[in-house]
Amino acid sequence: MRKLRLAIALFALVAGVVAYLDTRAAIPYDYNPYACAYYATSDYKDLVGWYFVGCCGRVRYWGQVTQYAQCQVLNCSVLCDM
Repeated sequence: MRKLRLAIALFALVAGVVAYLDTRAAIPYDYNPYACAYYATSDYKDLVGWYFVGCCGRVRYWGQVTQYAQCQVLNCSVLCDM
């Protein structure tokens, strides 16, 4: 009898975890993705670096960060698997 109760409790726990993970994957990730390009001077001609934060929070970057930046907020409509 004790083993049966344990088996039922474990089954309920696993079913609950699976249900939680399934609903969690369907919730859009609340993040503001953006991209910035960095330039050497105020004429914004010589690109020296960039920084990108994607729809699911992934960060990519290259080069150097300067005070001469042009940034843009990106629009995403994806579901992220967290």
